[in-house]
Amino acid sequence: MEPIGQLIKNELIAQERSVAWFARKLCLDRSNVYRLFQKNSIDTSLLARISLVLNKDFFAMLSAYVREKCNLQQ
Repeated sequence: MEPIGQLIKNELIAQERSVAWFARKLCLDRSNVYRLFQKNSIDTSLLARISLVLNKDFFAMLSAYVREKCNLQQ
């Protein structure tokens, strides 16, 4: 699975949204958004805000990944 920051960046690009727009919606500086794109993990409350802003359930993506890994171990 790609790092969560990369998944968020990919979704932002897919929606043709700018980093400036995203930063405004999250009440963050653009520099913090660029740092976010580099992260392998982020706080769940921030992920919830991002999911709402982008209308994309990132928790479902992570959950599917966990289910897949658990099924492979069985």
